[in-house]
Amino acid sequence: MRKIIALGLIFMTLLSTPLLAAADYITAYIPEARAIGQGRLSVFMFDVYDATLYTSDGKWQEGQPLALELKYLREIEGYKIADRSAEEMRNQGLEDEVEIAAWHAQMRKIFPNVQEGVTLTGVLTSENHTVFIKNGQEIGRIKDPNFGRAFFNIWLNEKTSAPKLRKKLLGLT
Repeated sequence: MRKIIALGLIFMTLLSTPLLAAADYITAYIPEARAIGQGRLSVFMFDVYDATLYTSDGKWQEGQPLALELKYLREIEGYKIADRSAEEMRNQGLEDEVEIAAWHAQMRKIFPNVQEGVTLTGVLTSENHTVFIKNGQEIGRIKDPNFGRAFFNIWLNEKTSAPKLRKKLLGLT
């Protein structure tokens, strides 16, 4: 009987534990990071990536450190990721083409080609730097605080081109 009770308590503890604790490379920047939500981006019936949004307390609050982890489900060239990111920033209402061009050049240098199974993570640090990580290893950073806001707004702003994914990432569904 005691074994059954003990197993029941262990099972209850496992159920109450967050299933999406962040990887070590995320908690290095955001201690105790927990997932807010996750979802899949599909375009024209093609699955592109699975996304998970993390914050220190698992709740969304604009301006706080966060991490957005994208696990790619298909092959995409890095320059295309950078091009699309710059385009999405424009769609958010950014109009400073000089600033966007500078960021675009930096993203083209940082973003690698990806294949199915590759994970790219963007982390907005407490210093408002944006750190990019591929499969757990830092691959670049952009220190401009305006970049971080513009970049993460691609997914988190109400003007996103993927409103269903945004709702899932923010835990609104």
